[in-house]
Amino acid sequence: MIDLASRAVGGGVVAASDETFAEKENLVAAADPTHAAHTFGHKGQLYDGWETRRRRGDLDGEDWAVVRLGLPGVVHRVVVDTAFFDGNHPVSAEVDTCWFEGRPTPEQVVAAPWEPLCGTDLKGNTAHPVDADVPRAATHVRLRIRPDGGVARLRVLGEVLPDVRRWRGIGVDLASLAAGGRVLDASNRHYSPPENLLLPGTAAHMGEGWETRRRRDGGFDWVDVALGAAGHVHQAVVDTTYFVGNAPGTVRLVGIGAEEVELLPETPVQPDTEHWFGAADGLDTGLVVDRVRVEVRPDGGFARLRLLGRPTPAAVAAAGVRRFDGLPAAVAEEVLLGCCAAPGWAAAVAAGRPYGSLDALVAAATEHVLALDDAELAAALAGHARIGAPRDPVGSREQAGLGDVDRTALAEGNRAYEERFGHVYLVRAAGRSGPEMLALLRERLRNDAATEGGVVRAQLAEITVLRLEALWTP
Repeated sequence: MIDLASRAVGGGVVAASDETFAEKENLVAAADPTHAAHTFGHKGQLYDGWETRRRRGDLDGEDWAVVRLGLPGVVHRVVVDTAFFDGNHPVSAEVDTCWFEGRPTPEQVVAAPWEPLCGTDLKGNTAHPVDADVPRAATHVRLRIRPDGGVARLRVLGEVLPDVRRWRGIGVDLASLAAGGRVLDASNRHYSPPENLLLPGTAAHMGEGWETRRRRDGGFDWVDVALGAAGHVHQAVVDTTYFVGNAPGTVRLVGIGAEEVELLPETPVQPDTEHWFGAADGLDTGLVVDRVRVEVRPDGGFARLRLLGRPTPAAVAAAGVRRFDGLPAAVAEEVLLGCCAAPGWAAAVAAGRPYGSLDALVAAATEHVLALDDAELAAALAGHARIGAPRDPVGSREQAGLGDVDRTALAEGNRAYEERFGHVYLVRAAGRSGPEMLALLRERLRNDAATEGGVVRAQLAEITVLRLEALWTP
């Protein structure tokens, strides 16, 4: 699993109740904690961790620190490490989670509704791995310690839930941790771990890459990487920066699965160089891959691997629904209300998770729209503007086909429809021209109320499905 909170992937500590003796930011430092005895500052012994002041008269109280995860995801385990804190360590710790969409302020996060994840008693100078009672999706975690003391590191281990909305219109590093990529296995980890290959940014030194021991058997070393989403690789980057006398001689990329398919033929590489390989270098850009083996001959190491390309629509939808399935219920309902403004419908669809696929989600959403009662239907319709008068960017995109429709006739038709049925004229506008929508309006004015109610629900279902699908369109 990946440390979702590590500073190496962008994690940070946004707030703490106290940090009198040692800074809260140390909690998420990527390096293992260190200690130099008898090194004192003006507040006492210097510690590589987070340490709060001693509580007086409040031994039932607690201190806390709030961590923003660099990679939001499902948290399965935490490690509360009290390395070098012995005699000044807390008695116990608890970890809570919350999920925020967007960019909340520290004040908003501190005041969030938190859900308990796990807890443990603590010993001094010990790493405490604690499995979650129930794995939870989180963008932030809160470490609570009782009553006070020091913790060197907090590791938050889990699986990434990439936000596929960020992929729209751009290429993606399919192998990156941020996209959900992960190392499956490697031939050797003697000097440094292969997980470093997928870290964001550039390596600061050789130790931040992957390096194997020297081979004496004539074979080769390899690392298997699962991509965050299956797709076409248009550029492969193998960066040997800082690897001078220990860079490999050649590199080869293979798509692995039921059978192996060569993605990039064995190609020489240079020391201390960022290599970009495209179609002209033999990279098979037409191949769809979801797992890739990197072979280095005969041994050695390199700093970073980037597999830049475009995920398939099916892979994006699968990643999007996996994230949606993991969201807290309240957040999932907010996402759904952006597609259909009926609160009861959103609650029912959110309660049906996990769906596992976009088809299953669409089927459930459609079923619940068609079954809306009159009150829920009225709430849904209140979220839609008149045809010809969109009030937000979503509506403007959906009504882009209006073109040179007779606006006077459309306005008159809207008024007549609202007088007859008591709500806005709702029609799936996406993919329809203005004259077509006007003709449908005139046709539907001849319906009785019961018939039109069925038509409205069917149109609402079509609109809702299109909006759901657009959430995860690459």
